[in-house]
Amino acid sequence: MSEEIVLHAYWRSSASWRVRIALALKGLAWDTAPRDLLNDQQRAADYLAVNPQGVVPSLVVNGQVLTQSMAICEYLDEVYPEPPFLPQSPLERARVRAFAQIIACDIHPLQNIRVLKMVKALGQDQAGVERWAADAIERGLAAGAELIAGHEGPFCFGAQVTLADVLLVPQLYNARRYGARFDFGRIAAVEAACMALPAFAETAPDRQPGAII
Repeated sequence: MSEEIVLHAYWRSSASWRVRIALALKGLAWDTAPRDLLNDQQRAADYLAVNPQGVVPSLVVNGQVLTQSMAICEYLDEVYPEPPFLPQSPLERARVRAFAQIIACDIHPLQNIRVLKMVKALGQDQAGVERWAADAIERGLAAGAELIAGHEGPFCFGAQVTLADVLLVPQLYNARRYGARFDFGRIAAVEAACMALPAFAETAPDRQPGAII
């Protein structure tokens, strides 16, 4: 029996895109329940019943709710092991996770829409808000480029797509939004290799329900 999978997401959310990529790489079909963050639909009572934190994405699999994009991606990798998102070697697995966490833990929170609203409320104009976001992105990507410098590619950690790539590509979408540089090491080349794959290209934000082109 095929599983019923529903992704609660916002088309422009980079965390939501991570999960779309992961689902597509695993060859899974899903339905999208759009949540417009600009209109606070993530704070609606029906959604808070799904995810009390009031953020996206949330993945509902046969009625069971999963939250937090990294946890969702690792769940999918455990339940659907092919193709794997992590290398076999414990050392390389740790390196992939470290790269992914630079994005999920160090970059993304500082340029999240909730944080940027707080920065603006503290007195920054729009240019200052965007510079804050760009600085967070650039610092993280520069460090990430060093972590993957010893791997030939075409992806972050070699010839296979890993969790690192799943997180990197959506982050570069945000880099463009905020005018951040990402000409660090192999970062741009990795993005090009990923975007040549349908799992990345066909799940891009501009191809999602509710997207504003």
